[in-house]
Amino acid sequence: MTRPSWDEYFMGLAAHVAGRSTCLRRKTGAVLVKDKRILSTGYNGAPSGLEHCESAGCLRERLAVPSGSNHELCRGIHAEQNAVVQAARHGIAIGGAAIYCTHQPCVMCAKILLNAGVVEIVYREPYPDELAEGLLRESGVTVRRFEEAGS
Repeated sequence: MTRPSWDEYFMGLAAHVAGRSTCLRRKTGAVLVKDKRILSTGYNGAPSGLEHCESAGCLRERLAVPSGSNHELCRGIHAEQNAVVQAARHGIAIGGAAIYCTHQPCVMCAKILLNAGVVEIVYREPYPDELAEGLLRESGVTVRRFEEAGS
């Protein structure tokens, strides 16, 4: 058995973390990494102590909100946001880190990652948010789509 590359390992971990998601529309996961060490993980779902979308239902579905718009119309917090919040909550500095995400960050997450000092964003699936793409391009942060081995 061949050992996976670091990219494969961390992206696999992000996918595994996404399995904890309680979102009904899209299960996402994120892993913050620095010097090949895992700093924090996050998945999308309702804030701690609140009813999960699995039981409360999806506000975005009820309001027919299209993907990539009106992020504030959701009871959930995104995987990237949760990863940053968990690091902060536990006193873990993430400046200079990379983040592996199952999905390309939205504009809200992009701005948070930029201000947190994340220097690289690796994602598997694209996400329809042109403003996020533009801000990340302008910032100079390395952004790359993960390519499966053999694809």
